[in-house]
Amino acid sequence: MTNLSAAFIAVTLYLGCTVLLMLKLRGVGKVATLSKQMILIPGFLGLGAHIYTLSTSMMSPMGINIGFFTALSLVSAFITLFTLVSAIRHPIEILGIVVMPVAAFTMAADLATTSVHLLPPGSPGGLIFHIITSIIAYSILGLAALHAIVLSVQNSFLHKHQPGGLIRLLPPLTTMESLLFDAIIIGFACLSLSLLSGMIFLENMFAQHLAHKTILSILAWLVFAVLLIGRWQVGWRGRTAIRWTLGGFISLMLAYFGSKFVLEVILASS
Repeated sequence: MTNLSAAFIAVTLYLGCTVLLMLKLRGVGKVATLSKQMILIPGFLGLGAHIYTLSTSMMSPMGINIGFFTALSLVSAFITLFTLVSAIRHPIEILGIVVMPVAAFTMAADLATTSVHLLPPGSPGGLIFHIITSIIAYSILGLAALHAIVLSVQNSFLHKHQPGGLIRLLPPLTTMESLLFDAIIIGFACLSLSLLSGMIFLENMFAQHLAHKTILSILAWLVFAVLLIGRWQVGWRGRTAIRWTLGGFISLMLAYFGSKFVLEVILASS
């Protein structure tokens, strides 16, 4: 199977699963009688094709490509995986309507561009561990940010006494908040491992080309640490939790994708 064929299959399955979820949530026709697990199957199959596409674009005899768009596609694949797995246990399948089209777009962008940042063969295991934990942290905290946005919209509609439309299909606010903090705790743990492994295995995290990334990552870590302390000690929730979650996520995304975009896309094309 060629890379392009696998990508086409992934996009088709992702969009097909998205349409099925929309029809299921709105109770349209025979789709409304299908189980959620059955509807999520095309999403999982699309994820498999997405991972295959990534494996062929990332791996080469010259090393592992973690260029901007490839990394973006990888993060979207992780977010899709976490969303689909979570949707099996919790009624949050509505998030898939956003996540899977975004994953399809990032995969297409990766194939359409030539952004390359190679890790040479024989790279230290510690460096690879640092990169993997970083990507997992970005993915889980990115999913937490999406939860926060949906929670904000849900909260706004409920305060206006307008719980109609797709909002009424979401779990209760307390359940959404619980899922949000579950994601933040796991993401925060992965981010902590990422920063710790970077300090151990990278020669100088505050070198000129890494300083902004390190500082913004530490800032994000501090934001999420304060948020979790506020949650446990003061009971932070609602708009406060949403603002801190989005603030930490923005700092984290600027740390990784902001710097990669400038270095690998803007400066490389100038």
